[in-house]
Amino acid sequence: MNAAFSSQIAEQAVHWLIESQSDDFDQHQALERWLQADSEHQRAWAHIQQVNQRLRGVAAPVVHATLQAPPSPARRRALKALLLAGVASAAGLGLQQHNPLPGLMADYRSPVGQRRRLTLDDGSQLHLNTRSAADVRFDGRQRLVRLQEGELLLEVINDPRPLRLATAQGELHLHSGRFDVRQFDGFSLVSVFSGSASVAGTPLLAGHQARFAQGGWQAIAPLDPNRAAWVEGMLVVSQMRLGDFLAELSRYRLGQLGCSERVADLRISGSYPLADSERILEMLEVTLPVKVRRFTRYWVSLEAASTG
Repeated sequence: MNAAFSSQIAEQAVHWLIESQSDDFDQHQALERWLQADSEHQRAWAHIQQVNQRLRGVAAPVVHATLQAPPSPARRRALKALLLAGVASAAGLGLQQHNPLPGLMADYRSPVGQRRRLTLDDGSQLHLNTRSAADVRFDGRQRLVRLQEGELLLEVINDPRPLRLATAQGELHLHSGRFDVRQFDGFSLVSVFSGSASVAGTPLLAGHQARFAQGGWQAIAPLDPNRAAWVEGMLVVSQMRLGDFLAELSRYRLGQLGCSERVADLRISGSYPLADSERILEMLEVTLPVKVRRFTRYWVSLEAASTG
């Protein structure tokens, strides 16, 4: 915890996450003041939201019962304990099988809303997307890149040494080309723009993408040509659900961003600049029958526009 933020700040972040689930406008204002007071608060807030989302994907009965219980002092105490446990050691809850803060100890990392480009020792190019982290280990015999969290794009050059890319699901062998790899809970999504990637000798060829899970390829499909638009600072979508679009956009900004169920299934297409998410929200109000409701700077929801 010392490498990221103190246990006191972690507890404060948990407190504000619980408070933010209420409809109390004063609490939302207080949360915004806390976030603006210190960049450490913002980092802790971003992380505790990740822990909260991972908790919602856990099948453990005690976790499910706590999250689904009606509001009460007992639920607040239990939820606080779960969230703090997730920050301190997620392994015991089955959230993930490694350090819950891997990005803070990685060789290279990019914060929320930023991207990073690196030239590796062999001349290959490594791009890190928002909130991503990777380790790089090159020596005389091998080239190894380990994706700790988030998403990366690798432009791999020819070299006598093989290049291995490790994710939570295992290792991929990348043969010179261009590859996008994103880590999800339970699987990695691998997109091959050129060259080929292989797992245990089974290749995934250029022009295809697939999930990598349980030591092999799953759900092989044609490549989404917009998969790596983030490298150029763009989010490009075609007929995407608004709910899914906002989930994707939320990766690039601090705070909570979502929408009501009434507008979640609206479809959206276009190219959007990731450097200005506020502008994107303004564009959505113009192009869709939605209204942006800002509880605070860090708590934004899209709702159906009034027809009156």
